Amino acid sequence: MSGVIDAGLIVAVVVVVIGRQLKPQKVMSDLRKWWVVPAVLVVVAAREPGLVDAAHREASVGLLVAGVAAGLATGAAWAWTTRIWTDDAGAVWAQGTRATAAIWAGGIVLRLGLFGTGALVGVHQGTPATLITLAAMLAGRTGVVVHRARRLLPSYRVVAGG
Repeated sequence: MSGVIDAGLIVAVVVVVIGRQLKPQKVMSDLRKWWVVPAVLVVVAAREPGLVDAAHREASVGLLVAGVAAGLATGAAWAWTTRIWTDDAGAVWAQGTRATAAIWAGGIVLRLGLFGTGALVGVHQGTPATLITLAAMLAGRTGVVVHRARRLLPSYRVVAGG
C-alpha cells in the first residue's frame, strides 16, 4: 500500500476505535477470544515487507521493541481508565472516559516520538511497525479489561460444608 493510504487507514481505525470506546458497549460474551484481533494485526504486519530496516537492524529492532512496550503500557493505562460495570441482567459493560481519550493522545505522541527518533537516526519505520504497536496496545487494553470483567462475573461456586 502507499504511504498516504496507510496513514489514512490508520487514522480511520484510530478514530473508529476511540469513538467506539467512548460509548457504552457490552464486553464480548466469549472472554476467551480477546487476543484474536491483536493476533490478526501481528500476522498482517509480519507479512508486509519492512518490519525491520535491514540497513539499521539493531536500531530498528530497538525501536520496534520500544513501540511494543509503549503500546502495552498505553493499552493497560487505557483499560484502567475504562469504566466497567454489570447491568441488571448480569452483562458486563465498558465505557471509556475522558482520561481514556487523554491516554490515546499520549499513546499517539509516544508513537510519533518513536517515529521521529527513528527518522533522526535514519531508520525507516513503515506500516508494519505501527500495526505491531497498535496490536500491542489492543492486547494490553483488552487483556486488562477482560481481567477486570471476569472479576465482576459470578463464579457460581457453592461453599462446601454444612
